[in-house]
Amino acid sequence: MKKTRIVLPLMIALILTGFSFSASAQQKFAHINSNELLMQMPGVDSVQIKVEMYAEELQETYMSLITEFQRKSQEFEANQANLSEIVRQSRQRELESLRERIIEFQTMAEEDLMIHENRLLSPIIEKAQNAIQEVAEERGYSYVLDSGMGAVIHADPGDDIMPYVKEKLGIQ
Repeated sequence: MKKTRIVLPLMIALILTGFSFSASAQQKFAHINSNELLMQMPGVDSVQIKVEMYAEELQETYMSLITEFQRKSQEFEANQANLSEIVRQSRQRELESLRERIIEFQTMAEEDLMIHENRLLSPIIEKAQNAIQEVAEERGYSYVLDSGMGAVIHADPGDDIMPYVKEKLGIQ
């Protein structure tokens, strides 16, 4: 009876392990470096130029705010001895308000730049994702891992689908 209690669970475990091995034997895994693919996609260069131009516009506005703050701050420092207490406090509040506006602008500009870049890159990323999907389906891969995102600990170099995806996208 004791033998049956030990053997039966062992047999069940072996049977289940056998099923999982046969199931995984049918699945094919592949990997691709999506960052590398994206950098080779047509249109990425023009997106990068547009993003840089937009970043320059934001930088100009930011620098004008900094220049205004510096000018007002220097003016305040030079004249503060001659100002009444109420005018001095008013100017200090004005400087603090301007400093807060600069910080807020910087935060909003960074977010806006990221949104702008994502909006411009979305069609290119979608096109790459569709090509990866098509290649995976055509070649029978169950899973495609992204080695460019650091999500892969180990990948068999023979299953890199980059050449097939590049071919699908017409990239040399």
